Amino acid sequence: MWFFKAPEIVYGEDALSYLSQLQGQRAFIVTDAVLAKLGYPEMVIAQLKEAGIPAAVFSDVEPEPSLQTVRKGAAAMLEFEPDWIIGLGGGSAMDAAKAMWILYEYPDIEPAAINPIVPIGLRSKARLIAIPTTSGTGSEATWATVLTDVEERRKLGLASREILPDLAIVDPALTANLPPRVTADTGIDVLTHAIEAYTSSWHNDFSDGLALKAIQLVFDYLPIAVSQGAKDMEARERMHNAATIAGMAFGNAQAALAHSLGHTLGASFHIPHGRSVGMYLPYTIEYCVRGQDPTRYADLARFLGLPAADEAQGAASLAAAIRDLERRLGLPLSGREMGIEPAQYDDEISRMVLLVEGDTSVTMSARVPNQADTAKLLRYTFDGTPIDF
Repeated sequence: MWFFKAPEIVYGEDALSYLSQLQGQRAFIVTDAVLAKLGYPEMVIAQLKEAGIPAAVFSDVEPEPSLQTVRKGAAAMLEFEPDWIIGLGGGSAMDAAKAMWILYEYPDIEPAAINPIVPIGLRSKARLIAIPTTSGTGSEATWATVLTDVEERRKLGLASREILPDLAIVDPALTANLPPRVTADTGIDVLTHAIEAYTSSWHNDFSDGLALKAIQLVFDYLPIAVSQGAKDMEARERMHNAATIAGMAFGNAQAALAHSLGHTLGASFHIPHGRSVGMYLPYTIEYCVRGQDPTRYADLARFLGLPAADEAQGAASLAAAIRDLERRLGLPLSGREMGIEPAQYDDEISRMVLLVEGDTSVTMSARVPNQADTAKLLRYTFDGTPIDF
């Protein structure tokens, strides 16, 4: 027995205005300093004001939110006592809001202990709304949160079905002015979510169709969204929808090896999440198809109209198509292209191998690497060398 979980979703033009219909007493908005400076919280507050709901803003969330920031935000929640918590921003803000919510309701809980098996008992104090301002992480539709332990320099992938947002507001107007680089980074994250959802060991009938639709939308609309920005709001809307669709897919089928590697690279060298996982995606396809377990890459290649006479050809076609897309978007294809110093990278590999091995996403991979293979993957992907296992 298992579950398919998804939030209520309000999407499309003027979706943010739905907040004016909200019923509640107080709302606590979790966001970052950049969005606060740009006035995004005021847009939310204006709608809440129409609903008669006063709001407080916590805008200290950093990229790759830390446990320390989460505890600070939870303390502010305890003082304000909201019955609505609103995560406003990219994945960092939404993930931080989820974790703060847990500590608000249960201040003594140890975040590292959060897991899908043990009940938490949320919603005695508040419910959660997620409002994405980038088209990538899908955190508005997942029951996971990724936090950074700055002392141990590692990421914690935590999950519980209870932290799925009650409501996701997917308004493309909030992404209109995203820079091309951010659009590309977050968009390739969508593709990675969808492909890993379709090919993970937890793939299922409910998530497969969502993954395929998200893949199609990325290939059709991401290059347009990057090159045209606010000039093509259809592309913006389709990518914003794709992010949430992929979030539902991988939220219920889980991510895999590219995310384990990407989490580790991001924590080690402060590389944006989407850029990290997207770089690893074609390499992990090449690695997994060489394993003994069957994969589903030929299915995806055929879906995209690529050569796929057998699984090996399908995987090669898919990996090549992803690299071609990344080149067109100006994304790096190796650790070296990301600007990481070779000597510094070599010094980190042994530690990175252990972090990949301890990341929960690795267990859902179509092929789970041993330590030796993980070290090879990390070395080969630094220079962009073709994988040969």
